[in-house]
Amino acid sequence: MNKNNIDHEKMGGLINAISKKIGVPPDKLKSELEAGKFDSALSAMSQNDAAKFRQAVNNPKLVEKMMSTPQAKALYKKLSGE
Repeated sequence: MNKNNIDHEKMGGLINAISKKIGVPPDKLKSELEAGKFDSALSAMSQNDAAKFRQAVNNPKLVEKMMSTPQAKALYKKLSGE
């Protein structure tokens, strides 16, 4: 498997985990995220968390840095059931 397939699989697992957490069907969440909309995800967050999320989305390098931390990797494993 190449790196892109692994990332795609991980993303699918993460979307499924998040959709369960916020009560939004995975297909709807995925389509919103692909369209650059975060309405469903943001509606389940506090105002403070939503503001932080918007800041992160506007800075892809920050997101990449955060996702590479051991804490983010551990959270992903917990959410995806790995």
